[in-house]
Amino acid sequence: MFALMNNMPNLLGDQFASKFTWFPKQASTFAAENDWLFFFITWICVLFFVPIAGCLFYFCWKYGKPKGQKAESNTAHNTPLELAWSILPSFFLVAMFVMGARSYLNQRTVPEGANNIGLKAFKWGWTMDYGKGVMNPELHILVNEPTKLSMRSSDVIHSVFVPAFRAKKDVVPGRYNYMWFEADVASEQVSKEELEQAIIENGDGVWDYDKWQFTQDGYKFFDLYCTEYCGKNHSVMQTVVVVHETVEDLDAWIEKVSKRPVDQTPEAWGEKLYNQRGCAGCHSIDGSKRVGPSFKESYGNKRTLTDGDPITADEDYIRNSILYPKKQIVAGYQPVMPSYQGQLSDDDIASIIAYLKTVSDYGPKAAPKTDKEETSTEE
Repeated sequence: MFALMNNMPNLLGDQFASKFTWFPKQASTFAAENDWLFFFITWICVLFFVPIAGCLFYFCWKYGKPKGQKAESNTAHNTPLELAWSILPSFFLVAMFVMGARSYLNQRTVPEGANNIGLKAFKWGWTMDYGKGVMNPELHILVNEPTKLSMRSSDVIHSVFVPAFRAKKDVVPGRYNYMWFEADVASEQVSKEELEQAIIENGDGVWDYDKWQFTQDGYKFFDLYCTEYCGKNHSVMQTVVVVHETVEDLDAWIEKVSKRPVDQTPEAWGEKLYNQRGCAGCHSIDGSKRVGPSFKESYGNKRTLTDGDPITADEDYIRNSILYPKKQIVAGYQPVMPSYQGQLSDDDIASIIAYLKTVSDYGPKAAPKTDKEETSTEE
C-alpha cells in the first residue's frame, strides 16, 4: 500500500483526468479507496506540520538571546498538555494503520472465480498468456470482473504497476507471485476513420502507442510499467491494458491475435512478432550489438559457439534457438534468452524465419547450401 503511494509523485506527467490532479484516472475498485487514504494521511501530516513548524519559528524569535547572554532556565511542565500531544496523535496513527492494513489485505486476497491470466516478465518486455497457446504483450481484461495475474520472471526482479488501477506488485525470478484488480472503466474505441488514418501515418514501423494513445486495434488503453530497475532498457519496459465491455468482444480479440491473418504474408507476420515478443530489445536488425546477436547477421551465416564449434544459422538452428535458447550459445554472449516453447506456434516460428531471411545478408532466397551440396557443385 505504502510502496504504491511512494510511486504516486512519479505520475505527474501521466495525467488523464485533469491538469490539476496528481493521479491518473481512477479505473479500478481499488483506486478511490487508495486515493482517499493517501489524501487523508497527507492532510493529517499537514495538520500537524504547519502548527509545529510555526511554533518552532515563533519560539526561536521570542526566546532568542544575543550571543553570550545566559539562557533562562524553566523546569516547569504541563502534564495535561504533554499527555495530550502524546496520546491524541496515537489515535490518528492507529486509524491510518487500520485503514492501510485493511486496504492491503483486500489487495492481497484474490477473490474466488477471478479470471486468471499468466504474465511473464523478461528483459525488457511482457508476455501475457491467455491459454491455449495464445500469447501477446498487451493485457486485455473484462470490465467489472476480477482479474488475477499469475506472474513470473525469467531473469531479474521486475515490478508490475498499473497507475490507473493503483495496483503494483513485484515479479521475482524463481517463484510465482500474484496480484488482482477489478477494472470498473471500459476502454473506449476510436472511430474507424481515425484508426485507418493512424495506421497509414504509422507505416510499417513499430506501433507508436505514445503518439496515438490507442492500440493498433483501435482501443484506448491504460499504461502498465515496470517500476523495478532491471537494466539499461528498463525505461522501455512498458505495455498497455485494454478493458473490454463484453466477453464476446474479448474473445474476438483473442481469436484475432491467436493466428496469422490470412491476408498477411509470413514475412510481415514475422516482423510483427519480432516487435511484439520483445525480440527487438535484444536483437538489432542493423548489425549493432545488443544483448544478443544482430538479426542482420543471422540467417545463413556462420556462427562460432562458446565451445568453439562453428554452426550455420539455418532454419533448424533458428528454431532451436527460439525453443531451446541455452543449448547453442554464440561466443561472446550470455545465455539469458528465455525459451518460447509453447508460446509460438510452428507457423509463428516459420514466419520469424521468413522475416530473418529478409534482413540477413542472404536475403529471402532459400537456405544456404550445405557442405555436401557445395562439394557436388564443385565436382
